[in-house]
Amino acid sequence: MAEKLNKPVVDEAAEVKRRGRRGSGSVTLRDVAKLAGVAPITASRALNSPSAVSPQVLERVQDAVRRTGYVPNMLAGGLASSKSRLVAAVVPTIAGPVFQESVHSLTEALAEHGYQLMLGQSGYRNSREDALLDAIIGRRPDGVVLTGIMRSADGRRRLLASGIPVVETWDLTATPIDMLVGFSHENIGIAVAEYLHERGCKRVASINGNDDRAVRRHNAFAQTALRLGMAAPGATAIPAHVVQAPTTLASGREGLSRLLEDGKEIDAVFCSSDMLALGVLTEAQARGIEVPQQLAVCGFGDLGFARDLHPALTTVRIDGTAIGQLAARFIMDRAEGRAVEQPIRDIGFSIVRRDSA
Repeated sequence: MAEKLNKPVVDEAAEVKRRGRRGSGSVTLRDVAKLAGVAPITASRALNSPSAVSPQVLERVQDAVRRTGYVPNMLAGGLASSKSRLVAAVVPTIAGPVFQESVHSLTEALAEHGYQLMLGQSGYRNSREDALLDAIIGRRPDGVVLTGIMRSADGRRRLLASGIPVVETWDLTATPIDMLVGFSHENIGIAVAEYLHERGCKRVASINGNDDRAVRRHNAFAQTALRLGMAAPGATAIPAHVVQAPTTLASGREGLSRLLEDGKEIDAVFCSSDMLALGVLTEAQARGIEVPQQLAVCGFGDLGFARDLHPALTTVRIDGTAIGQLAARFIMDRAEGRAVEQPIRDIGFSIVRRDSA
């Protein structure tokens, strides 16, 4: 009588994983296709265009993916399709909350259409921004979103030569690299000076970070304030204190202290960020200075805490959500071959009047 042999049960998915560990270290699309019982091209189609295969095939491929833990090689897929489904965004700092609204809306808008966001921090020095751009361009994303205008000539050349769609944001220029969503920092400085003048302020000052955009807001503010007679008789400049960017509450307190210790008679302060303005309010309270009766305070950014302060903070509001959504739409339109109408958008700004001014 022939002896019955018991065949061992083989877990194919586990075997695929073991082979991966012994070999290249990763499960391949070919492994997934074999486990699903389909050709590799069919497995690829099921992952990239699910509607192009039958529900039964899709279910088998998805089950194989779950069992093996397979993660598609997006770089290889990008090389084959000339699309990476990746968009890179560059911000000066991830510590400052002023850009968070834009980054959040950009991320959400891209994710709805299957794109992922890669975030890079450039700092406030052009040299660091150039190095970061080299790393980004080398990965061939479907688009690049910059915070501010690219002022480095080398950076502009590299981005133009790459052919990658670029959206510059949070600034305004008639000569963008490609597309732009922003606003005029000079117009903000002018508008804040005129607002404080209308409110009756006669001796204004500013506390601002040393980054380019804050400096341009200050310059426009100072020039307008001088024109409107909001400086001491014979003065050729308004009192100002410059702090290191990114700005903090502590630097706002220091800024007001320095202005007062220099003997400056001031009745209003324009701060280049809401964090600086929060520091000014804190220092004013510590010194017994009444806001706005003795000192009006205006910030920039309209951060979440601005309306909840006491007194609530007057500030400049930028629609960060609109910036992120428009930048995402521009990138996706270009990446998918659609024409972009009005590639330069000025979204403007608004002064939010509250109790501090």
